[in-house]
Amino acid sequence: MLDLHYILSNLEEIRENNQQRKVQVDMDRFVALAEERRFLIQDVEDKRSRRNEVSRLMKDKISQEQRQALIEEGRQLKDDLENLEIRMKQAQDDLHALQLQIPNLTHPEAPRGHTDEDNKEVKRWGTPTRFDFTPKDHVEIAEALGLIDWEQASKVTGSKFYFLRGDAVWLELALQQYALRILEQEGFQLFTTPDLARRDILEGIGFNPRGEGTQIYSIENTDLCLIATAEITLGGFHQDQILEETSAPILCAGLSHCFRTEAGAPGRASRGLYRVHQFSKVEMFAFTTPEQSNATLERFLAIEERIFQGLGIPYRVVDCCTGDLGGQAYRKYDIEAWMPGRGEGGSYGEVTSASNCTDYQARRLMIRYRKEGEKKPLFMHTLNGTAIAASRGIIAVLENYQQADGSVVIPEALRPFVGKDILRPKTAPSSAA
Repeated sequence: MLDLHYILSNLEEIRENNQQRKVQVDMDRFVALAEERRFLIQDVEDKRSRRNEVSRLMKDKISQEQRQALIEEGRQLKDDLENLEIRMKQAQDDLHALQLQIPNLTHPEAPRGHTDEDNKEVKRWGTPTRFDFTPKDHVEIAEALGLIDWEQASKVTGSKFYFLRGDAVWLELALQQYALRILEQEGFQLFTTPDLARRDILEGIGFNPRGEGTQIYSIENTDLCLIATAEITLGGFHQDQILEETSAPILCAGLSHCFRTEAGAPGRASRGLYRVHQFSKVEMFAFTTPEQSNATLERFLAIEERIFQGLGIPYRVVDCCTGDLGGQAYRKYDIEAWMPGRGEGGSYGEVTSASNCTDYQARRLMIRYRKEGEKKPLFMHTLNGTAIAASRGIIAVLENYQQADGSVVIPEALRPFVGKDILRPKTAPSSAA
């Protein structure tokens, strides 16, 4: 969240930023609550000071009449303080709830716009894959290869869940190992993270774990939720800690399952594995000083590009517009891979995001660092980025490496992990003569 004093000192900037980011926050009520809180704090302090003074006066040599008057005043002060403290807590809670709704500030170079159509393309790598045959989408390819079972998963769990089968299991594990080895080379500490996190951690990262519009699965009768990304668990790792400046940047890579209740509107663009309720993902996360965060974002993007270039998957990079940033991101880049089976004739589909969240998450989670020469600890900056989301990685591999005979060539970078060079269609058993 943003600093309270900064918000109140820069109200017009905050109002404009809210509008640019399509976030509706009642800023008039926010200001009124801040003012009410300020008066209540002052009133509480005044009455506490008077109560202390009354206690001191009671120790003096005074008449019985004066003593009785002070006793009555002390009782009244006690009642007044109890009522004021209740009102003050309510005002603080209401103000904090509104403060949490205010999105992060926006990088001055981020494109202004309201939908992903306003995102700015900044780079392309590779040429969209073309074929001398009519290409299939990954659902058709997977069916022919016996890689995914939607029907049985629907019976077991529900729609938008799936069983990976046979070579698809090795392909998913290959994508994970491939990404993790690159991240280890880049100096990241590797983690497998819990699939559950407490509600306050999700709120600290910027997710809405309850109520309308949530994409989070909550565990009944607990304060636990299934995570939507390892950003949540990695970001919560240093909650309420003060780190040393010399430790930054702290680079983490987390492998986890991800769970999301909303799987997108029906249609070819969200068909199959593109939007599902559960998938595995390797996530990058960093804790940095403010001076390091912009360069770290560019580094995250370069790593994501390295991963997809190594797979030989054509892609483009987009700088996300204000309306497509998400509440916690100051700036965000997406990589969209070429998917031949997406839409009519193929199109680009998002496979990674990389975001600089500045101190927005760290302020909520109280993650700070000690700067040499500074007495007061400062808030760290946090960043996150997708190394590989296995479900969309599988789409990109199957669709770009499909062959006319229905087989799929395994990208060279994945062959050591898959254990074969090509996936072939199932052959029907020969019938007896």
